[in-house]
Amino acid sequence: MQSSKSSLTALTIGAIGVVYGDIGTSVLYAVKEVFGSGHVPFTPANVYGIMSIFFWTLTVIVSIKYVVLVLRADNNGEGGLIAMLALASQAVKDKPRLRQLLLAVGIFGTALFYGDGVITPAISVLSAVEGMEVVSPALKEWVIPITLVVLFMLFVVQKRGTAGIGKFFGPITLVWFATIAVLGVSHIVQHPEILAALSPHHAVLFMWRNPVVTFIILGAVVLCVTGAEALYADLGHFGKRPIRLAWFMVAMPALTLNYFGQGALLLANPDAVKNPFYMMAPDWALVPLVVLATAATVIASQALITGAFSVTKQVIQLGYLPRLNIQHTSVRDTGQVYIPFVNWGLFAAIVLAVVLFRSSTNLAAAYGIAVTTDMLITTILTFFVIRHAWKYPLWLCIAATGLFFIVDFTFWASNLLKLLEGGWFPLAIGGVIFTLMMTWKQGRFMLNEKIKADAIDLPSFLEAVFVTPPTRVEGTAVFLTAEPGTVPNAMLHNLKHNKVLHDHNLFVTVRSHEVPWIGMSKRAEIESLGHDCWQVVLHYGFKNDPDVPRALMQIRDRGCEIDPMTTSYFLSRDVVVPTIGGGMAAWREKLFAQMHHNASGAADFLRLPNNSVVELGSKIEI
Repeated sequence: MQSSKSSLTALTIGAIGVVYGDIGTSVLYAVKEVFGSGHVPFTPANVYGIMSIFFWTLTVIVSIKYVVLVLRADNNGEGGLIAMLALASQAVKDKPRLRQLLLAVGIFGTALFYGDGVITPAISVLSAVEGMEVVSPALKEWVIPITLVVLFMLFVVQKRGTAGIGKFFGPITLVWFATIAVLGVSHIVQHPEILAALSPHHAVLFMWRNPVVTFIILGAVVLCVTGAEALYADLGHFGKRPIRLAWFMVAMPALTLNYFGQGALLLANPDAVKNPFYMMAPDWALVPLVVLATAATVIASQALITGAFSVTKQVIQLGYLPRLNIQHTSVRDTGQVYIPFVNWGLFAAIVLAVVLFRSSTNLAAAYGIAVTTDMLITTILTFFVIRHAWKYPLWLCIAATGLFFIVDFTFWASNLLKLLEGGWFPLAIGGVIFTLMMTWKQGRFMLNEKIKADAIDLPSFLEAVFVTPPTRVEGTAVFLTAEPGTVPNAMLHNLKHNKVLHDHNLFVTVRSHEVPWIGMSKRAEIESLGHDCWQVVLHYGFKNDPDVPRALMQIRDRGCEIDPMTTSYFLSRDVVVPTIGGGMAAWREKLFAQMHHNASGAADFLRLPNNSVVELGSKIEI
């Protein structure tokens, strides 16, 4: 009992650091951007209205939608847009057109995650370092260089993994939440009347009197829910209860107190609108606060970078991106990975964002479109999950998701106003990645169709081969093949050039499925083809790490003897040749051919031992 309590405490503190680091640092810039937009006339009534809108936005979007409803839609204990997409697509698998549409929408949302992954670290770290301007205006010219140095150091340490520093995330973020709560309380006690903004009637009155202004400023209000998607994405790491406890006991109270404290400060000193968060602090606390804020924003950025690695790995497993060099940074936690290409690609885009926009205010204009689009997509997918997977009545499904759809759509529509100011930036990043994903998926489909069209039936081929059998050599040959029941090109080349066949031959196909995990008990299917030949199909979920040698050890007790010391792995290294008049536009075929060429080797991805791999090349026209 005692150990389960301590485990829950540890998970809750961990969730505070990883899950709520992003939303916890939104106090740095959210209020500043709403009042600094110039659209809201500065009156006490408007301060009450804006504070009320902040509180009820957090309540409706985070507390009710994500913490209460969306966390229930777990896919074998996993969360996030990929897990939700897998649930929704499985729920409508008997409706192929709808399933394809949902897959495209979900993958577009996943592509936008990378746009969010660029803007969030840039705006978080930049807004923290901008506190130096409050300390001394003379330090303004150092803000961007210091921001870039902090970000560079953050990305340099990624290859070491988060195991060493991860244990500090929760405690530091806990200190951050305690600090912002204390700052808020110190001003609320001077103007306790600000607590009246807890009543929704202030928000309703403001919206009733200023409908156009409300619609415009929602693009800035959405900054207070930055990182809400991370809450659902980290479900598999922490579980529902620690995430809910961390929100209702720590994050939500601290955020509410700080936002209302900023409101109380603005009632007392309207000039504080320039940077209300930092101006809450006494002069002696400014420098320590800037340091703590920078640490908190680095942790918030870390969670997003780790999420980008995790999402990329899942997307590769689902077949929407080519294999990349994936390095495991922890022996105990297989989920901790480092992908160099993603790491430095993100860093380059973040540097571009910082240099291009130059301030958190300008970046705030770029922020919002990506995150509100993802929120809208999550709501849409949730509808299909509760309607088709959970089989709830249609009226209940519409009632459960309809309100959230209206709220999300309103925020999304408001953010479209920022399209030309900077909203195009994350959309451009998301659009490029979506194009890459769909090109790779369609290209792989065309390639597999071409291979199937040219393929030779494996059982018939083996019958013909063993009429006059070639020389058999000791050991086991494992032939990797995309489709079960077809002759791998590597085997044809081996017979043609080496004119030998091993004593034991396995024809192995690796299949990825739209579920997070597939256990070892369901990993391997094996079928005997005679003459000491077997057809093997290995099944993996999109969060499993493919490990072919380990999986093959399971079939030793099914009549197939495998000795790792005498096993060779044969792979086909296909060279794709684009042709005119194919299934895709010429530029997309060339793009796919280049992506295929640059994909990391299957041997590393499948954990094959380097000294036992034989690659045989062939050209395929698509």
